[in-house]
Amino acid sequence: MHSAARTPRVVVVGAGIGGLVSALVLAHRGLDVTLLESAATPGGKIRQVQVDGVGVDSGPTVFTMRWVLDQMLQEMGTSLSEILKLENIGVLARHAWDGSPQTLDLLSDTERTADAIAAFSSPQEAKRFLGFCKEARSLYDTLEKPYIRSERPDLLSMVGDLGFQGLATLTGLGPFASLWRSLGRHFHDPRLQQLFGRYATYCGASPWSAPATLMLVAQVELDGVWSVSGGMFEVAKALAQLGEKWGVKPRYGNACERILTNGGRISGVQLDSGEIIVADHVIFNGDVAAMAQGLLGPAVKPSFQAVPAQNRSLSAFTLSMHAKSSGFPLVRHNVFFNQNYHAEFDDIFQKRRLPKQGTVYVCAQDRSDEGLAAPGLERLLCLVNAPADGDTHSFNSSEIHECESSSLALMRRCGLQIEASPQQVVRTLPQDFAHLFPGSGGALYGQATHGWMSAFARPSSRSKVPGLYTAGGSVHPGPGVPMAAMSGRLAAAALMADLGLTKLSHRVVISGGMSMR
Repeated sequence: MHSAARTPRVVVVGAGIGGLVSALVLAHRGLDVTLLESAATPGGKIRQVQVDGVGVDSGPTVFTMRWVLDQMLQEMGTSLSEILKLENIGVLARHAWDGSPQTLDLLSDTERTADAIAAFSSPQEAKRFLGFCKEARSLYDTLEKPYIRSERPDLLSMVGDLGFQGLATLTGLGPFASLWRSLGRHFHDPRLQQLFGRYATYCGASPWSAPATLMLVAQVELDGVWSVSGGMFEVAKALAQLGEKWGVKPRYGNACERILTNGGRISGVQLDSGEIIVADHVIFNGDVAAMAQGLLGPAVKPSFQAVPAQNRSLSAFTLSMHAKSSGFPLVRHNVFFNQNYHAEFDDIFQKRRLPKQGTVYVCAQDRSDEGLAAPGLERLLCLVNAPADGDTHSFNSSEIHECESSSLALMRRCGLQIEASPQQVVRTLPQDFAHLFPGSGGALYGQATHGWMSAFARPSSRSKVPGLYTAGGSVHPGPGVPMAAMSGRLAAAALMADLGLTKLSHRVVISGGMSMR
């Protein structure tokens, strides 16, 4: 316990969404908070890439569960609508399949989506979709308190919280099966199984290995998806500005080289410049694998377990573009599926190579539900899943060219033509993500959510080192903007509880799931 004469000093390492939230919460509570970030701007994985003189969103593109941030901001006398311009999206995503002229829109209105599925596939599949939505809601309601809200869930406590009835309900829903197997029980049309199987990739996993519990992502999206005026990067900028208003001291372009301890507890950090910042507490908002690998010094390394490369989540190969598109009627979020979905994940997770034919996600940042864009060039992000081996393997020009060519060819077969000169394209590969996010190997979602026990494998906000806390997509409750924001709230709540500033029983209330494209 610190004396009343001195305000506790906190250093937050990393200005990703988790770090921004924890810094803001603690500064609002009156603590002395320094925010370190090696990059020149806040955001972490919420990144904007300059292409041909314009900024293109090149990280998370989907904004869900806005209540996570709204609840926090209300405590500070403001709201999301006051600091950001948000628009509710009616067309959640437009889907196309190789070799088929048909497209299917997933809509925020369940009944309208059912009608679209009836026209796309059959009335029977539409009924199965409504049954799937009902089960996703039931699953979410069952898991909300014992897992999603919990600071550090484990199997025994979750079973206790569920009780006999809850456990029976959970078992009846079949969450211990794989997502792919569960979807096969719901849908007879393989295209719909493929569409909803993509929820596994929101957590960086394979649909064949991810647990069926990830179907609750469907409920998260039905609860609302928003676009942010100016792009997702505006979320990071707004939170950073609000943090400074409450007293957060940002230091951009300052990398933390070492986390320091004295007598077994946190004493401060050392920057890459050699400067030492004394601190009573540190919140590390980066991939916890960096500490396990000793990248933050020997003092904290023994307290974290390394994630084997084969257990890492997906990385990506992205094309950030300022280009001209034609043919296919793009909306904001678009997905182009290949014919052999299983081969894509076999390439990535088993053969550890760029997929011969991967699913392509396209975010047309300047588009609305009506699909209209200003004449001329528009901002596009094209993303293909990739293995997270960026620390051990750098893909060569031949591998990159093959993957890029097959992806563009898939989009052309679906009707989408993209015209871009070399200066209108910026490529980002797993080795680039490995450099941007030390310790990750390029993994964008921490440890892969493979097997139903993986839900309990992520570290909690409290570490084994007194005074050291963790936040970000590699820790509980998981990846995606709202979950990373929640991890920041949980880390701040744990730190304040340890200082006696809140009750130990305090829970950060959320209503949630996971979502990231």
